[in-house]
Amino acid sequence: MAHDSGSPNFHRTFMLSPRLLRTSKDSGGRLAARGGLIVGNREPAEGSGGRISVGRNPSDLVLFVGKRLLQLVAVLFGVVTITFFFTHIAIPNPCNVWSGPRATDATIQLCIHNNDLDKPPLTQYANYILKLATGSWGASPRGVLVLPTILTAFPQTLELVLTALLFMVLLGIPLGVVAANNSGRWLDHLVRTFYLSGWATPTYLGGVILSIAIGPILGLPRSGAFNTIPTPETFPRGEVFHISVLDALVNLNFPAAVDAVLHLILPASALAFINLGIATRMTRMSMLEVLPMDYVKTAKIKGLSDFRVLYKHALRNSLISTTTVLGITAGGLLSTTVVIEEIFQWPGIGSYAYEAITKYNFNGTIGVVIFFAIGVVVANLVADILYGILDPRVDWR
Repeated sequence: MAHDSGSPNFHRTFMLSPRLLRTSKDSGGRLAARGGLIVGNREPAEGSGGRISVGRNPSDLVLFVGKRLLQLVAVLFGVVTITFFFTHIAIPNPCNVWSGPRATDATIQLCIHNNDLDKPPLTQYANYILKLATGSWGASPRGVLVLPTILTAFPQTLELVLTALLFMVLLGIPLGVVAANNSGRWLDHLVRTFYLSGWATPTYLGGVILSIAIGPILGLPRSGAFNTIPTPETFPRGEVFHISVLDALVNLNFPAAVDAVLHLILPASALAFINLGIATRMTRMSMLEVLPMDYVKTAKIKGLSDFRVLYKHALRNSLISTTTVLGITAGGLLSTTVVIEEIFQWPGIGSYAYEAITKYNFNGTIGVVIFFAIGVVVANLVADILYGILDPRVDWR
């Protein structure tokens, strides 16, 4: 927290992937990063129109994306390896559970043979890797294919995550601006206390409070994606996107669309509240860096209103870091949905993950972990690219 109210130079240079980037001072006093994005001093040069540009070669962007995709392969390999051996060591013989309490020894032995559990762990691992390489993610103990199930559930989770991000933007950014404009005052302390309370609240507790205490007061639905059952009569065009709001709109079922929006409010709010500090704190820190700059002081001298100075001039230049960090946050929100979806009975990938774990569905558990890992890495990649698009100072190397 020491840097939260620190000097304006604290975030003079902001890099999205600090684990991959190493910073050093070059001879010109500009912060440089090796092995990733190179970002110059944030302060615009005089006569530059408020923008700093560095030479960028499109081929550098291609190489950067290629390197990140190779990293994705390495990350997925590590994730699969760790998850596979963890599940198989923790539960060496799940057939006792899969076969049911009344299963005979012959039934259990058949289950063990069909799932390669009678082979050495390394052989099981090699067979599983070969199946993944051919696009087969396996099936649950009941024979339900893992990959189609995940692909069907993911759009619902995506809807929840995007709605939570929208709530974070609509509330977190204005709060960050207010806190920065009142730095060190009671309003700043109040905002920081609010978002820190969200950070400190366990995920399950935030969801339970909203479900039990807030939901009944506001009369909001507390479970499911919507009350409308998709039938040829209610959804004549079918579930096109597997996203409740969009599917209702595509089928011109506006009451179902309103119902779907109402069902989104509580779970998305729970997801947003516990992560609100990310948007608020980043906006506050970026604004504290921007507010002392000359062009902001000039705007004030010209007699512009505080609102215009803050939201048109200062906020515009401070949103680059906030926007890209929110992109990274989207990947992290995927794993948070496991608890939220279970509390609100949301039919997404989080609920499927909970079911797979509790029912010893090895293939389902590994499949979900792989999907979460892909989401995190892709979100980081998109955020880095977005940062380069928004900030012309970025040099892809």
